[in-house]
Amino acid sequence: MADIIWQNQQTTRSLERLLPRLDARFAAEADPEDWAAFKARLERHFPALFPLLLHLYGEHYDFFYHLEEILASAARAWLERPVQLKALDAQREANPDWFQSQQMLGGVCYVDLFAGNLEGVRAQIPYFRELGLTYLHLMPLFAAPEGDNDGGYAVSSYREVNPALGTMAQLAELAEELRANGISLVVDFVFNHTSNEHRWAQQAVAGDPEYQNYYFMFPDRTMPDAYEATLREIFPDVRPGNFTYRPDVNRWVWTTFYSFQWDLNYSNPVVFQRMGEEMLFLANQGVEILRLDAVAFIWKQLGTVCENLPEAHMIIQAYNALARIAAPSLFFKSEAIVHPDEVAKYISLDECQLSYNPLLMALLWESLATREIKLLHASMRDRFKITPGCAWVNYVRCHDDIGWTFDDADAAGVNINGFYHRQFLNAFYTGRFAGSFARGLPFQENPKTGDARISGTAASLAGLEKALREHDSLEIDYAVQRILLIHSVILSIGGIPLLYLGDETAMLNDYSYANDPTKAGDSRWVHRPFADWQRIEQRHDANTVEGRVYQGLRRLIALRQEHAAFAGHDTIVIDTGNPHVFGYVRQHGGQRMVVLASFSEHPQTVAASLLRIHGLGYVFQDLVSGQAIALDSNVNLEPYQFVWLTAVV
Repeated sequence: MADIIWQNQQTTRSLERLLPRLDARFAAEADPEDWAAFKARLERHFPALFPLLLHLYGEHYDFFYHLEEILASAARAWLERPVQLKALDAQREANPDWFQSQQMLGGVCYVDLFAGNLEGVRAQIPYFRELGLTYLHLMPLFAAPEGDNDGGYAVSSYREVNPALGTMAQLAELAEELRANGISLVVDFVFNHTSNEHRWAQQAVAGDPEYQNYYFMFPDRTMPDAYEATLREIFPDVRPGNFTYRPDVNRWVWTTFYSFQWDLNYSNPVVFQRMGEEMLFLANQGVEILRLDAVAFIWKQLGTVCENLPEAHMIIQAYNALARIAAPSLFFKSEAIVHPDEVAKYISLDECQLSYNPLLMALLWESLATREIKLLHASMRDRFKITPGCAWVNYVRCHDDIGWTFDDADAAGVNINGFYHRQFLNAFYTGRFAGSFARGLPFQENPKTGDARISGTAASLAGLEKALREHDSLEIDYAVQRILLIHSVILSIGGIPLLYLGDETAMLNDYSYANDPTKAGDSRWVHRPFADWQRIEQRHDANTVEGRVYQGLRRLIALRQEHAAFAGHDTIVIDTGNPHVFGYVRQHGGQRMVVLASFSEHPQTVAASLLRIHGLGYVFQDLVSGQAIALDSNVNLEPYQFVWLTAVV
């Protein structure tokens, strides 16, 4: 209790000390009403921000100098914020649950691969509206090194768009036009590291000690070896270890991922300030959601694995508080492809309001391979619930690989050995398992341990590539239904469904990436092909595979957007009594719905009494088929069929 009282006193005194100094710096140049609004938000959110920064940087002798500079950066960003974005701030503050709507639908793509450049993306806004998107995530589009740049995740400047894609002014214009069409712009905030071509890194190489302290740079192997004792290797077959020797500066640099990506030193408060400025700059261009990349790695501490440390959460929480002060409509989405327990820790109103759901993604594919839903059921029953007011971003595939990140204890609870099961899944999705329908590629395969992740488009992994090559009409039908099945889950289970654009028209693997020396060593490029607009144009022809998938998805999207039950996050995973049928109850806005999804190519049955238990009465309607059915008999499901059941009043 005494500690809390002391902290509150420190917070109050610090703000009383800082406000006059900020007034002296900014009040004269600011509109009085604008400045009053900034100070009101500062006073409201400073109690959350101050203890975080005190913990992170309080031991620095000049802590209050850094604190004032961090707040000054926020003040400048607010004063520079466009009027229309301040209006959006007010709108989002009045409706903080805006992203919980059943209208929400996300799409993600690379600018160059999907539309050539930013103007090309802008020209596709009618297509986005036709599909029903309200959220568009453009993959890394900032300046990056030529050649291998980890798909743009090696950022050379956060304030410059890659010239081949356009300009920052065009990005801001695109954000404005998307917003006018009801679509929020999402981009990546790569804040664990920069490219070695970033201005800060170049200054460090030139010998400037200030910028060398922006990174982790060591004169010999003493400290790197001490850290390596407890670190894991992220890409062991590409680059062993976590440090890269730079002969041009005679230093070992911390590079968790690739040698051209230099980890930032967040123990330096100046780094926190500078990256906060980059974050608020992007918000002022009209970015509404930042996908926070590699959140698990941003704090380093000797003697630990340097992943998911408490200070990593504090940094994100502090940035969230800064956003509430200077850009209140900016929201965060976490990217933590780690153990499910750790994923959940990043999700809160004070940290990341949104989070990818890598566990659901992995287990949808696991259930397709096994035809059983026991691990999916057990995991979602216990792990789908998150902090009220937050939301999962649910997806079946993204730009990255598929990793089998389920919990081994969850697996053991349903009599699955986690290690051997991962071996099976890797064999199945690379087509090495007899009878597999999938055609994927291994990513980062370790022949010594058998560990690997999986690359491939949704259609190729779901069996369409194999079926088309073999001209097997039944398997084509099954593949189409598998694609629709797993998308039906992400559209109905609660949260924001996210489509990797191209999957809506059954895009297949593109093996030509192997001909490009900058991509050949990374199998993830197999599922990042250029958009085939000739195929996309076939989406309206129900006699084509493209049309069957697109029209099937578009119908599900329309049904989702029409029914309040799919809003919010109130999901109850239920036992269907059938090991092949996944089930859950959705309820919101006075509407209740039961979803059943069969992961088998054989007909399945669910007892009608189960549905009556969950409040559907004796007559229900399947929204997907439009059929009304009396519950005086069991519910029969065809191969890979899914039903969205609501009571008929």
